[in-house]
Amino acid sequence: MTTQSSVVTETKIEAILRQHAEQQYAEELAELVKVDTRQRPPNWKLSPWAVRTYLMGGKLDSGFVVSPKYVGNPRLMEIAIATLATDRALLLYGIPGTAKSWVSEHLAAAITGDSTLLIQGTAGTDENAIRYGWNYARLLVEGPSEAALVVSPMMQAMKDGKLARIEELTRIPSEVQDTLITILSEKTLPVPELNTEVQANKGFNIIATANNRDKGVNELSSALTRRFNTVILPLPASIDEEIQIVDRRVASLGRALELPAEKPALEEIRRVVTIFRELRSGLTIDGKTRLKSPSGTLSTAEAISVINSGLAMAGYYGDGELHAGDLASSLIGAIIKDPVQDRVVWLEYLQTVVKERSDWKDLYRACNEVL
Repeated sequence: MTTQSSVVTETKIEAILRQHAEQQYAEELAELVKVDTRQRPPNWKLSPWAVRTYLMGGKLDSGFVVSPKYVGNPRLMEIAIATLATDRALLLYGIPGTAKSWVSEHLAAAITGDSTLLIQGTAGTDENAIRYGWNYARLLVEGPSEAALVVSPMMQAMKDGKLARIEELTRIPSEVQDTLITILSEKTLPVPELNTEVQANKGFNIIATANNRDKGVNELSSALTRRFNTVILPLPASIDEEIQIVDRRVASLGRALELPAEKPALEEIRRVVTIFRELRSGLTIDGKTRLKSPSGTLSTAEAISVINSGLAMAGYYGDGELHAGDLASSLIGAIIKDPVQDRVVWLEYLQTVVKERSDWKDLYRACNEVL
């Protein structure tokens, strides 16, 4: 029997713009739990086999199909999962847009059922965000006490034996980064104000993400680097692989955003992905023409954003079907980050590549209208 409170809860979840991975894929995780009879590391919800299946997708013996969350080399996911079963932390490294945060979230969801123990790294992140803070109103009245302590996601993960996630580790100042050394090596978090410490329970570990392409990056100390096992996530190896990723994410985001446009034809996705790959590599797909590359990364995540922006244009100001004219402005916006240098790169590409492709005439005209 369905209760009124459960209906209200489901309605609230459906109204959320972006659900946590453990909410969005709750059915898949539940099905994996049913069939997962393999050995699990302490405090893990699933075995390493089931976590890999959740990430890479597959068909279970029951006939249930698990959707792939990561499209790429499965060995990288195996290394990442195996690392988290040891006492070494995991560092997902790569240029922006290589699904580091996405993989981090889904690893935490599958292993502990909780991806929310998150610390966002910025230039303003201080030690309190990693270790613990204080409720200063209570601190002034009572002095240092357990009740005045503000538990950080890291401390909570240690207490519960779960995974703590750190986004953009290299954006955190170096002296704050080194706060992690004691946690990673001793698996304890001292609280000298209370003359005590928090010892990590089994299952605790850390997943950090980092890139070295953005401004404001701080190098990791050798002492800290030694305590991480680094897995480098590359850009998609082939154009078909990248198209598959974009197609899946566009469909998922389109449902969440309730865009009124039809699902885009794979040919439109292929065109955007082709442009991004050619400009990234500085060479056309056929290898015949060398190109200049713009200042931006032109990642898969940006390709997804371009398609979604085009769908919004098509749905609200067009006929509901994605056309070149709907894509042009968001495509140019993604490529031209530097208004001088990148504009020259784009105009050259437009004249030497887009104009010469007979089936891209509509895109050439649309882009010229926007420029």
